[in-house]
Amino acid sequence: QVQLVESGGGLVQAGDSLRLSCAASGRTFTSGTMAWFRQAPGKAREFVATISGSGGTTYYADSVKGRFTISRNNARNTVYLQMNSLKLEDTAVYYCAAVFRPIFYSGRYDQNGAYDYWGQGTQVTVSS
Repeated sequence: QVQLVESGGGLVQAGDSLRLSCAASGRTFTSGTMAWFRQAPGKAREFVATISGSGGTTYYADSVKGRFTISRNNARNTVYLQMNSLKLEDTAVYYCAAVFRPIFYSGRYDQNGAYDYWGQGTQVTVSS
């Protein structure tokens, strides 16, 4: 069973930076595609970013491109989301997700259903 534990959320002001972490256990980490999603109040959970097992391939939602960076440290079984220039609309619960089968070729990497494992989420609140 795969376990994902997010950390690093908090309350920040618009324009600030924050780094989220997701520690994974239970499977060979390097074989897993990892992703971040988020869910704002009253809205559906949406894709933020994803990264391949090797870290060589990444994709981002248009809304965060140029501001957020996803990365991973396979030696530490951890994936990160560096968030810069935070905006009010970035306020959400951020979830870490994982899948241990190829999904990039299908183009489904931005869909909730493409991922098999989820963390409990960490709250990010951006204030003005």
